[in-house]
Amino acid sequence: MVAPQEAPAKAATFIICGDSPLALRLAEELVSQTGDHVTVVLPSRERNYGPRIALLPKVRVIEAPELDDAALRAAGVQEAEALALVDQHDVRNIHTALRAQELNPELRLVIRFFNMSLGHRIRTLFPSCVVLSDSATAAPSFVAGALGELAPTYVRLPGRTLFVTHRPDIGASRLVCGLADTSVPGVPHLLPVDDDRADLVLAVAVGERRDPETPSRRSRRRGRAWWSRITAVLDRKLTVAACALFALLLLGTVLFATVGGFSWSDAVYLTVLDAAGAAQPDPGLSTVDKLIQTMVTLVGISMIPVVTAAVIDAVVGARLAHALGRPRTMSDHVVVAGLGNVGSRILLQLHDLGVPVVGVENDEEARGVSLARRAGIPVVIGDASREETLQAAHVGTCRALLPVTNNDVTNLEAALNGRAMREDLRIVLRLFDHDLAERVQRNFGITLSRSVSYLAAPAFVAAMLRQQVLGTIPVGRRVLLIAEVPVRTGSDLVGAGTGSVHQPGRARVIAVHRHATGSLELPPAPDRALTDGDRLIVLATRAGLRRIRDLSAGPPTGSTAVGHDRAPLSSAGG
Repeated sequence: MVAPQEAPAKAATFIICGDSPLALRLAEELVSQTGDHVTVVLPSRERNYGPRIALLPKVRVIEAPELDDAALRAAGVQEAEALALVDQHDVRNIHTALRAQELNPELRLVIRFFNMSLGHRIRTLFPSCVVLSDSATAAPSFVAGALGELAPTYVRLPGRTLFVTHRPDIGASRLVCGLADTSVPGVPHLLPVDDDRADLVLAVAVGERRDPETPSRRSRRRGRAWWSRITAVLDRKLTVAACALFALLLLGTVLFATVGGFSWSDAVYLTVLDAAGAAQPDPGLSTVDKLIQTMVTLVGISMIPVVTAAVIDAVVGARLAHALGRPRTMSDHVVVAGLGNVGSRILLQLHDLGVPVVGVENDEEARGVSLARRAGIPVVIGDASREETLQAAHVGTCRALLPVTNNDVTNLEAALNGRAMREDLRIVLRLFDHDLAERVQRNFGITLSRSVSYLAAPAFVAAMLRQQVLGTIPVGRRVLLIAEVPVRTGSDLVGAGTGSVHQPGRARVIAVHRHATGSLELPPAPDRALTDGDRLIVLATRAGLRRIRDLSAGPPTGSTAVGHDRAPLSSAGG
């Protein structure tokens, strides 16, 4: 039953259904960018993210245990412009979308899906629908962080593909513009006034392979892979014991040759026979020779059970580990703790890239556990915040640890335990709270911290506002957007030069679709005037995109006026 609510001063244009970090981020962004009222429908304002959502200005909360027709009517779906369905269950989102479509056939639907193949099929059932995956949007950033690389960001324009790279890795002729100055760790300076200061840049792809792998590098990588496979099937204690016995045999050979006076060939001969149990007692030998022969014989006898135990342990242990999905000894791998929607995507992307990976999950029925086992990826079942669980995943020898559960406390504890196990461990931490993540990264020496909702929210907001966001670029804890903005008749952009739209630290025009010629101008001439019908390709922060969106709007008339003042074209600064 829907709880009665006090009607807002202005009918909500946007409705969000869900109780999650993404729902909270969406509500914040929509109010910030539009100034309109937003309605959020969730099971309870007292649980989960309900209290935080209820505190947001211009946000009305509808409590509804079930998303039925009554709940949607109470939210005002008949008059709404857009509805975002961000529940964690795909089928529930489909059911709600069908209900909403019957109540308002013109409604724009933005639906969160985990199964994107299903989502793309469902999309065809609705006249105006966008399907997005928050986990698929965020996963590449975590993968890049684990490997110490840039997130694989590519943006396709007509006849051009843009990508993110470091300035020294690209020629000046392919450079589009600077993205950020990252010389100060943890404090990136986005879109600096002096473009030459930016070490992270946007460039044009020309079809050549980036960072080709040299033969020596390929050989080293293959060598490490073979060594990892060998060590994975050997018990460490038995291996140490066998190596110690072999060392004693080598010592016996040296003693036969140096102390006993035998030639090196005879020394090897005597060592092999004595180790095989073929020693012949000879009272006539000197005391030293007798001691050497006795030692070698005893070592040879001891090696038989040690080698046998090592072989049996390797075979049985490997079969048992395969049956249980648990890893044997590993090194240079990535540990992903938390196999929910985000963790399972990260796990499979790393596996597809050929990176050895181990999953850690507390719930054996979690979605990612079955996916990992079908792919042959080892999984440790246990609490990721406990040190013994991390030891079972061999965090001490891994290349990176990614705590990405839905619980910030668990992620933080896993990160700190991992750092205690190895000081130089690379950690990419998932935290929802943006301020907490920045402070943890700065004070605890965490390599990177990411928020899935923070990375995914811009795409969902753009879909609800009918904006054309072409790509998102994470830079540290911040996000830059690449979006297409039309120049509408009567807007402040008509007649303005492209260069006058630039705003250091917030926005930069990187290309213009010229309406008159149909061509793409990349880069655009800074003093060439914009005309009706031109479309700007802008690189901007959220605030920068909001400003350009206001400038591109036509003059407000009647009820269609924008809910906040439009920024003047001459405004600048941060």
